[in-house]
Amino acid sequence: MSSTAVANPARPGQVLADLLPASRVRDVALVLGGAALTGLAAQIAVPVPGSPVPVTGQTFAALLVGTSLGARRGVSALAVYALAGLAGVPWFAGGASGISVSFGYILGMILASAAVGALARRGADRSMLRTAGAMLLGEAIIYAVGVPYLAYATGMSASAALAAGLTPFLIGDAVKAILAMGLLPTTWKLLQR
Repeated sequence: MSSTAVANPARPGQVLADLLPASRVRDVALVLGGAALTGLAAQIAVPVPGSPVPVTGQTFAALLVGTSLGARRGVSALAVYALAGLAGVPWFAGGASGISVSFGYILGMILASAAVGALARRGADRSMLRTAGAMLLGEAIIYAVGVPYLAYATGMSASAALAAGLTPFLIGDAVKAILAMGLLPTTWKLLQR
């Protein structure tokens, strides 16, 4: 890492990944690493009674990837994750692959990574309050795609899809936002020292 990047890490328009020396190899490694992190986090899966969608670490990883890598690399990482899973890599929740009733959440993660990555370029990952706002917006985007897809894929009514695909996850999402509120701004502060 160059001394310039460390001396002024809070420069406007940067995300955490920009602090590494720039190269195509860096970008490819970050994209593949982001996809792999999301796949690993998806293996932390806890079934939810009455819902075909488990609680996973996948959404948290996807939002961290988008925030840390920025919109372009974040979307690329989540697209690699989705395409590899569709091709048979068993790294969706619980070791699944292919299209399932929860695939809409994965599509939502791609869009959410773009949003949180763009917000991070505007400094949304540098304070606790702004980080919380970015994470909650990202979660809302994931649900805006995932819940309607769940209703479509299962034939559930809108209210049943909300009850099975949104309500049981709200407390966990609040915890994920709190974790991000501590993790991202703290990382920036440590890098400024």
